[in-house]
Amino acid sequence: MKILVLGAGVVGVTSAWYLARAGHQVTVLERQAAAGLETSFANGGQISVSHAEPWANPHAPLRALAWMRREDAPLLFRLRWDAALLDWSLRFLRECSVRRTRDNIRNIVALALYSRRQLQILRAEAELVYDHLERGILHVYTDRREFAVALEAAAVMRDFGCDRRTVSSDECLEIEPALFPARRLLVGGDYTASDESGDAHRFTQQLAIRCAARGVNFRYGLAIDRLDSSAGRIAGVLAGGELHQADAYVAALGSYTPLLLRPLGLRLPVYPAKGYSATVPLGSDSVAPSVSLTDDGHKIVFSRLGQRLRIAGTAEFNGYNTELNAVRCRALTRRAAELFPALRPAGEVEFWCGLRPATPSNVPVIGRSPIANLFINTGHGTLGWTMACGSAAALADIVSGRQPEPHFRFL
Repeated sequence: MKILVLGAGVVGVTSAWYLARAGHQVTVLERQAAAGLETSFANGGQISVSHAEPWANPHAPLRALAWMRREDAPLLFRLRWDAALLDWSLRFLRECSVRRTRDNIRNIVALALYSRRQLQILRAEAELVYDHLERGILHVYTDRREFAVALEAAAVMRDFGCDRRTVSSDECLEIEPALFPARRLLVGGDYTASDESGDAHRFTQQLAIRCAARGVNFRYGLAIDRLDSSAGRIAGVLAGGELHQADAYVAALGSYTPLLLRPLGLRLPVYPAKGYSATVPLGSDSVAPSVSLTDDGHKIVFSRLGQRLRIAGTAEFNGYNTELNAVRCRALTRRAAELFPALRPAGEVEFWCGLRPATPSNVPVIGRSPIANLFINTGHGTLGWTMACGSAAALADIVSGRQPEPHFRFL
């Protein structure tokens, strides 16, 4: 079957890989000049099953209100008239119940566990090298109330198969000695030894090369204008002044997917959540972590990528704005200095922001749409890198008429 994949981020490229491996003839359309240049470019770098607690949980509404006036807040809703954001926010509040939070964690853990296994198989099969580390992820806490809340979420994750183990502050130092200067701040943590980290951008670009070797055709520099539909099916994609046609179509455009599908009457509950990152080149005398860390209270992650440290996180709901906010950039490096005062940059710190496609539940939208030959793979929020391989493998099964393996809420 001829398939057009729309988008060459980590989700689009993994979709192309698994579809091609299933025997389909695949073409990828991408507006950028190469793969992985938008949201996949400089993310947090974590393969984090342990990050399965959704933003929407019973504690979220009060936290969001408390952070409303802080420019550097971990979760910031910009007060503005935006019908899409209003609808998304109301859905978000509905997802904050105990029952829905537990159900969403179950779905996220199921897909993330499956995805991590698929990544490990793919890495060996395609011989990919992307600064990956298999040293686990350590969540650290500097607030006792945050730690108590995290213990509840960790217990739910363990119920669904995530090996997130509670550890003391002393054990945190044993797992990551670079935290020693911040030992007085720590109140505890939890550790998932099976989680990983790595450079999503390098992974995406290398996999795109492997896809091309399998016969996948990448058409870069083509902005997608619209989808043409007829008789309940997609008839073609207008991009770059051409009509591109196939038997089936996969929308994997991240936060831009809802904009493309809205004229067809499809309204996805996906809204852009702008995340920030700082990439620090490490000097020879730097004391930096080698285990990937999550600072849950500040919603910031730290991942070692060779001789670089990626510091990333926070979420700003401000439409499709992609401008860097200096205050939020400084919040990343300020927190890094508090936890790792002996961090010694070897050059300029590179700041970046990208639009994560977030659903109110943090559960992505994957599967067959109401339009017969249109499939969707988006809405992964902060876990696009974590869930990419599993989402793509499952989608390839669905497109091919097979039952996907993970017990997940597909379309």
